[in-house]
Amino acid sequence: MKPIAAAAKFANPLVSAEALKSALDAGAQIVLLDASFDLADLEAGRRAFAQAHLPGAQYADLDRDLSGPKAAPGLGFTGRHPLPSRAAFAATVGRWGIGPRQCVVAMDAQGSPYAARLWWLLRWLGHARVWVLDGGIAAWREAGGRLTDEPTPARPRPAYPRRSRSMPTVDVAALARVLGPACALDARAPERYRGDVEPLDPVAGHIPGTLNRPFKDNLDPVSLRFKPRAALAREFAAFTGRRTAAQTIHLCGSGVTACHNLLAMEAAGLPGAALYPGSWSEWCADPARPVARGA
Repeated sequence: MKPIAAAAKFANPLVSAEALKSALDAGAQIVLLDASFDLADLEAGRRAFAQAHLPGAQYADLDRDLSGPKAAPGLGFTGRHPLPSRAAFAATVGRWGIGPRQCVVAMDAQGSPYAARLWWLLRWLGHARVWVLDGGIAAWREAGGRLTDEPTPARPRPAYPRRSRSMPTVDVAALARVLGPACALDARAPERYRGDVEPLDPVAGHIPGTLNRPFKDNLDPVSLRFKPRAALAREFAAFTGRRTAAQTIHLCGSGVTACHNLLAMEAAGLPGAALYPGSWSEWCADPARPVARGA
């Protein structure tokens, strides 16, 4: 089966474990990328991948592959997980063996926040044929898919060719200008948004004028699969009101779990929202910026 024929069976931007397994069993050439990660143990995802992963999968590390170098703390700080440069990420994508016509499926074992970051970055680079495995590695196992500890031989290509960006971003200055007219959704857990606790950044709270849409609300709490399209559309409409997706901005602690909300909006038929990559970690690095606490 050719890659494009396989992709036609996938519901954009998610693919079920059953559909992925069927396509692979039929011989589809699909690049599998496992982005499993743990912010509290930075090597946990890599260790888990070495022990068990989908046959043929490669590992995508949040810090090394899906983020750029961090600036020193201070007013020039751009967040804990700044975007990689387009040139650096294009080289990484080529190392994974991805060209413009290649089909890619991203996954993780944590409910898809890291897979969503990988999905978003590939789309940002201009790559259209990328999906997220709905339900992640657990769903693959439930569908009868096997795991292996065998490494995948590298099949590198040249750096991904330059293409037009398809995923909008805003910087901190633009965010400050549009708060109010735009709908800005913070994907962090409610206790972090309220400022009750802050395990990762030096200041607790949230950006005034933002609303809280925890990324875990996109998932069925038992299966960790995304909610149906209509349910997601209804829930995001409760936040955005009459604003369009293009008038919506997503943020979180460092621009990672915000991509989960972007993925969910696209799954709901609401593409076009923007990412604020620096998110709370960048915003709170400047003591002159206002901080809100509470619901």
